[in-house]
Amino acid sequence: MRNSSRGRGDPFFVMGGPVGAIILALLLVLAPPVQAQDFTALARLDAGASRIERGEDGGLTLTLALSQVVPWRIFTLDAPRRLGVDFSELDWRGVDPETLGDGVRIVTLRPGWSRLTLPLAAPLRLLSAQMAEDAGDHSARLVAVLVPGDAADFAARAGAPSDPGPDARLQPGVTPAPAPDAGPPVIAIDPGHGGIDPGAEREGLSEADLMLALARELAESVNRSGRLRAVLTRDGDDFVPLQTRMTLARAAGAVALVSLHADALEEDAARGASIYTLTAEAQAGASARLAERHDGADLLAGVDLTDAGDAIATALMDLARQETAPRSDRLAAALVAGLRDAGARLNSHPRRAAQLAVLEAADFASVLVETGFLSDDRDRAVLSTAEGRAVLVAGITAALETWLDGEARLAGG
Repeated sequence: MRNSSRGRGDPFFVMGGPVGAIILALLLVLAPPVQAQDFTALARLDAGASRIERGEDGGLTLTLALSQVVPWRIFTLDAPRRLGVDFSELDWRGVDPETLGDGVRIVTLRPGWSRLTLPLAAPLRLLSAQMAEDAGDHSARLVAVLVPGDAADFAARAGAPSDPGPDARLQPGVTPAPAPDAGPPVIAIDPGHGGIDPGAEREGLSEADLMLALARELAESVNRSGRLRAVLTRDGDDFVPLQTRMTLARAAGAVALVSLHADALEEDAARGASIYTLTAEAQAGASARLAERHDGADLLAGVDLTDAGDAIATALMDLARQETAPRSDRLAAALVAGLRDAGARLNSHPRRAAQLAVLEAADFASVLVETGFLSDDRDRAVLSTAEGRAVLVAGITAALETWLDGEARLAGG
């Protein structure tokens, strides 16, 4: 948790100012606690909306429709040739695998983990694989595209990933130490995906790997500036749940979280960087969603809401968001300008908003930087080398410093 001794003069101290005063008053007078609801993390497969399509060239497209995003990983197996997809917390009850395709099998690896396999008539190469979340109802769609490949190459790449144990991939790659009482403001840099969740994949490149490389380079640049201190939500190929990413940022005393991603689209049409903040509609329900699903001691920095109940916790987060949502918007604007000034390639619509769970924290600014698209040849070339990523690093670092100065001016510092 962020150290609660930070003063009201600190422009990033969410409990300062009029909103902070209201929050403290509400803590004293609001109603008795109410019990939080019980939620399950299990997702379900919509077999009717799922399909396996085989192309005339021998390729294959697998589409699986899920009720929500879950951790996953995809791979090929040889002798016999198969495609394998592992899932965590996916409930297959009522699903007949044969309705998906001949020879499709579903097995339980261990409690909480399952594997779907489907036979391949010929050696295929995984061209792309991505799980995308619907911003409206939070359903998800996994689409994997395979194209004809070489038998020797298939055999060399085939094999199930190692599984060190039931909890090994559920632990965050790094746990930042609590922020000191004094020192540079902390920026949490969040490399998207990781571990069992590789993110978008194209031409042998993984979004998780590229974003980790970019995050490390960005953290080094931020720390070298001396004006800010960077922490990473993961510093290895680890799966870190979205809620844990916010927890790690809060534990480090972060004033902002910058989540890094690089999408891939089937149409191969989009290109360039864009910056996302939470939509106004998503903000309206974000506090309630966090209160229902998150530990009460880990909702607002410096405030333990364990015994406050969902109604009180939601009200307090909504109030805190009145300060942090505008900060997020100002950070997003600074990032667009900083990337443009650095010469980075921007999307034709670089400023965007979406309902993204990683941006739902109420007590610090949050943005998602879509650094480019792995489905675009030029973006992919930029993201795949340190030299190419250097422009992104320079633009984001400059933007963070510009934003820091602007927030200090607004606070009268």
